Amino acid sequence: MKALICVFLGGGAGSLLRYSVQLLTTRAYSGHFPWSTFTVNILGSLLIGMFYVLSEKFSLSQEVRLLLTVGFCGGFTTFSTFSADGLMLLRSGAYSSFFLYAVGSVILGIIAALAGMWLAK
Repeated sequence: MKALICVFLGGGAGSLLRYSVQLLTTRAYSGHFPWSTFTVNILGSLLIGMFYVLSEKFSLSQEVRLLLTVGFCGGFTTFSTFSADGLMLLRSGAYSSFFLYAVGSVILGIIAALAGMWLAK
């Protein structure tokens, strides 16, 4: 039960932060490219890499690990929205934006996760 509460609390915090980033990003950028989803997915990848290393480095409890990774990062990142945004780009004929978005999200997400691990060491 304690683990479920940790995931719940982390997920709520991550979702609130995602929404805040979305509000800030949509004010700053306009156009067809889904900058808010792209931003949170890259930042979330960076954070999850850092959280994995830091949880081992500081011997964090299983509950704290769940709060940070499954809860917070799960609530913060938006892979299902990533998929919906990709379909929107394809349906609107924005093929080059779709390609940049899909490839950039995957490659930069992995690089950000590695960077997060490196930064946390």
